Amino acid sequence: MLNLPKNQQRQTALRVCTSPEQTTKPDRNLRLRFAVIAGLGAILLAQASKSEAQNADTTYSGKSSAAAADYATPSWPPITPLGLDAYLQWARWPYQRVGIRGYMHSTYDRGGLNRTADASHFLYSEGPNFNVALDIMGRGVLHFVRTNRWHGSPWHYEVDSIDHVLRETSTADPHHPSPDSRYDPPKIFPPPLALTWPTTKGSDLNWVPIPFERSLRLAYERTFYGTGYYIFHHFADDAPVSPPRPLDWLTPPDSRVLQLIGRSGDDIAPTDIARETKRVTLEPGRSLRLFQLAGPVTIRALKLSLPRDRALTLSGAHLRITWDDRELPSIDAPLALFFGAGLLYNRNNVEYLVKAFPVNIRYAEEAVHLASYFPMPFFRSASIELISPSALEHPVILEAEVRYEPFEHQPSTVGYFHATYRDQGAGVPGTDHVLLDTRGVEGSENWSGSFIGTSFTFTDNAELRTLEGDPRFFFDDARSPQAHGTGTEEWGGGGDYWGGQTMTLPFVGHPIGAPTPADARDTSDLVHSAYRFLLADLFPFGKNARIQLEHGGLNDMSERYRTVAYWYGLPAASLVKSDELRIGDAASESAHNYHSPDATPAQVLTSSYEFGQEEAQLVRYTRGTSEFTLAIRSDNQGVMLRRTLDYGMPDQKALVWVADGAASEPIWEKAGIWYLAGSTTFYHSFPMGELDPPSPAILTSTRRFREDEFLLPRRLTRGRKLVRIRVTFERVGRPLLPALPPPHSAWSEIRYAAYCWVEPQFDPTTSQSMDADNP
Repeated sequence: MLNLPKNQQRQTALRVCTSPEQTTKPDRNLRLRFAVIAGLGAILLAQASKSEAQNADTTYSGKSSAAAADYATPSWPPITPLGLDAYLQWARWPYQRVGIRGYMHSTYDRGGLNRTADASHFLYSEGPNFNVALDIMGRGVLHFVRTNRWHGSPWHYEVDSIDHVLRETSTADPHHPSPDSRYDPPKIFPPPLALTWPTTKGSDLNWVPIPFERSLRLAYERTFYGTGYYIFHHFADDAPVSPPRPLDWLTPPDSRVLQLIGRSGDDIAPTDIARETKRVTLEPGRSLRLFQLAGPVTIRALKLSLPRDRALTLSGAHLRITWDDRELPSIDAPLALFFGAGLLYNRNNVEYLVKAFPVNIRYAEEAVHLASYFPMPFFRSASIELISPSALEHPVILEAEVRYEPFEHQPSTVGYFHATYRDQGAGVPGTDHVLLDTRGVEGSENWSGSFIGTSFTFTDNAELRTLEGDPRFFFDDARSPQAHGTGTEEWGGGGDYWGGQTMTLPFVGHPIGAPTPADARDTSDLVHSAYRFLLADLFPFGKNARIQLEHGGLNDMSERYRTVAYWYGLPAASLVKSDELRIGDAASESAHNYHSPDATPAQVLTSSYEFGQEEAQLVRYTRGTSEFTLAIRSDNQGVMLRRTLDYGMPDQKALVWVADGAASEPIWEKAGIWYLAGSTTFYHSFPMGELDPPSPAILTSTRRFREDEFLLPRRLTRGRKLVRIRVTFERVGRPLLPALPPPHSAWSEIRYAAYCWVEPQFDPTTSQSMDADNP
């Protein structure tokens, strides 16, 4: 191993970047104890004309987006709205995201356990009141933060090296939390973008977008039960995005966004567009075609009305939608689950069982009304069917409505809407439930699009310990998860198992389930479900997506899960691997002109990734410079580098330079800083009392292999077939805890791979991919 000097100076000015963190949770008794205790400058690309804003306004006001000026995106790639624009331009939900990566970091237990419910695992400390849970560098937007109630507050949001303090008002007297608790400053973090535990039934949720140009850190002042997960987007400085509006911590969010989200449960889709309505009869054991539409159009609303006294029986009817005469449907899901609830069971006789932004379930005196407002584009045809549930014994009369508008853009700019259903059964001990693996879906190996949410049941017996399971998402053949959360009810927007209560909010909800088995009125009341929808905070992917969920804290629960994963996808790749350098492989190093004069000899490291078995890989370490050449596609719209590394080396940071790999003499241009905060050594602080100072316990995970990603600007890659990459190590020299010496560190290299964003090759006349590797 490289021998590094011990006396490294602490560089307090550094503001750096982290890779996905992992986590786990406490047992049920501990959770219940807690429940008791707790009782956003850049310039808009020329392509994005003001017609985008016009369309946003007309869509919001209920007018047809087709009636407004076009988005002015005649060519690929489409422009991605970020931050508040993602809500105002929610009609762009199906559009491809190019040059953008989504990540979810959290306080999960990197040791692979479920220590204190995945709470209070920190990257490093700069003092007792500054315990860092998130540390990222580059350009991006923090779109979402979830904490467990006020725990950890005050929170420090250090944006581009400027510290801002956000607190929840219960922080002042945490032993007597107020039922009127809110975020402070309230004008900057208002509902429904920012919601606290009295509304959510156990968590503090913040969707106020926080853009950063260079860096962002999130630190907790208190460490008792400091659970959190954070969803953010990274993008290069010339990515095709509408620049997010800066958050100056003085100006409230755009009132149009607050009003729009506040209309969840209402009909938010355009009204001045084509509409078809039907009164139909569903026969036992039969399928019923509700609508047959011709394209190219985008469905903007789909509604069903059921007799209230037959609704529970119809919960299991399947909604089936097939796009463009494809061989298999893209939507084939139980009716109730598709619209956000596990069953159409209304134990509390509420008006809205689900009052979410994209879907709702509303009870009237004699009917139950189901509505979906997901934009669903297609190019030639759409077949919308309802399949009778096995329990249906007598015909039932239903009412149905569909509204749609012309789709006028390139097919490669969007994806088909999918709702992928799986009955997970009791699952396999020690193995995650796989809610979605796009590889092979509908016969296509490659898919490009976005993961946008889940609806699922997690118990048929009111057994809530299943909720200790973490969500973990892998995109584009990654072996490290780009997203790792802290638990299932956290993913569903609650905390402490929602305290046994139900709730429904625009993007999160726990609509059904008795508080305890003893409270259940019948077997239907024992079923619990949750939903989570992603809009600004969605996860783009360019080749494939795998969405996983633990069942219990250690995949040790055997309750039956039924899951729906919502996603947009085009059956063709937009992110294509073009080359890979394997460190330690002499032939690969020679072929890629690898040069790292200060690096150690290649040595064998036997370890594992966050998930999987032990394996051996060759690794080099350097405190100098490495250079290598990678082949890329000349038609690229940006390049992502993925490095496999040894995460045992803390705070790995390097300056990245790029040159034309075909030039005889390289002309180097700065691409940015590649940084990964933390390491396999971290600390856990869970003091006995709410107001007690941190009590850090240093822990080390044996799982050292990790993948990390860096986005190259398009100006440095477009038109080139080869790029020469130079990475120069920069020492951070920061101790894990202030009293400790700075740790040894170095830049570690196992593999480098280049992935190019390209236009998906898709034929709308046949709805088939034209990818070379996916005919």
